[in-house]
Amino acid sequence: MVGFVARSAAVLCACLALALLPARAEAASRYAAYVIDARTGEVLHEENANQRLYPASLTKLMTLYLTFRSLDRGELTLDTRLPVSSYAASQSPTKLGLTTGSRIRVEDAVLGLVTQSANDASVVLAETIGGNETRFTRMMTQQARALGMSRTNFTSTNGLPDPDNVSTAHDMAVLARALINDYPQYYPYFATKNFRYRGRNFPNHNRLMQSYAGMDGMKTGYIRAAGYNLVASAVRGRTRLIGVIFGGTSPIARNAGMAELLDEAFESHEGTGTYVAEAPAAATPRVASPAFQPPLPDRRPDTLDEPLLAAAEGEGDAEADDSAGTDGIGAMIAMHAAARPKAQRVAYDPVPSALADIPLPKPRPLRRR
Repeated sequence: MVGFVARSAAVLCACLALALLPARAEAASRYAAYVIDARTGEVLHEENANQRLYPASLTKLMTLYLTFRSLDRGELTLDTRLPVSSYAASQSPTKLGLTTGSRIRVEDAVLGLVTQSANDASVVLAETIGGNETRFTRMMTQQARALGMSRTNFTSTNGLPDPDNVSTAHDMAVLARALINDYPQYYPYFATKNFRYRGRNFPNHNRLMQSYAGMDGMKTGYIRAAGYNLVASAVRGRTRLIGVIFGGTSPIARNAGMAELLDEAFESHEGTGTYVAEAPAAATPRVASPAFQPPLPDRRPDTLDEPLLAAAEGEGDAEADDSAGTDGIGAMIAMHAAARPKAQRVAYDPVPSALADIPLPKPRPLRRR
């Protein structure tokens, strides 16, 4: 009898292990990681870095890049009040809850993207700058090409499910580096921990900033088809790093993986250069004002299949701290530790010194009205 029970238990365990294989294979197929030195561009770690995957709300980094460009050119000001269309108001969560016909300041929309990953505010910015979302996404792709993001295609301004809205870990690192170098005066927004808007408090989805020493931005992203994505920047001593992870199995697992990658890179990398930008001081909660053409790919990449797309329908970008995913931290680390190469240096053209040495100014003072 004892032998029968033991054999039955062994068979059951084997069946369970086989049942978990497809899920683990799916998670591995959409995982990618990339770490670079922000000043020089040296590649310190890469894994599936050029595989086209869904960026989810990492897409909003390009929306912000084009917004900062418009601010820099004087086409907008931080106090410009933007109209909210019915299309913008109808976007799926997460969002600020903007209503049709209302208006929102540019600065409040930026903070909404940085903290709440607000899909409605993203469309408001897109419609203002591009005239409509379709034209704006073409501008996004055109700018991506100009920055060297050769495997990225944008068809969404906010990263909600779209089979043709794709990028890579490498390309997202390029974009993060461009944000730091091209618009350092706006980078402190990414360090905002909390944003109050119309009486509601919106905490930053990037919870890793609260626990990882030196991290001061940038952006999380999630749809079911993508898993949990993160672009992060951290500075220690005289070294600033940019890390990218696609396809985490949960926020906890993704954050643990990012912390491990950055720790490894900091330990192995000698920071002998100057800062790309000084880390901004800890951000206090920001309070909103009381008043209120490049060619596009002709098909989706082969690496993404229909079940992943179908699973993405209706997803937003919200993340819960207590979400443990299917594998948890230990399994996430174990899954990739064996295959993860040691940090290595790869020759890369340095960023021009005129950009590299620009310090970050202090965050813009808040207006009290």
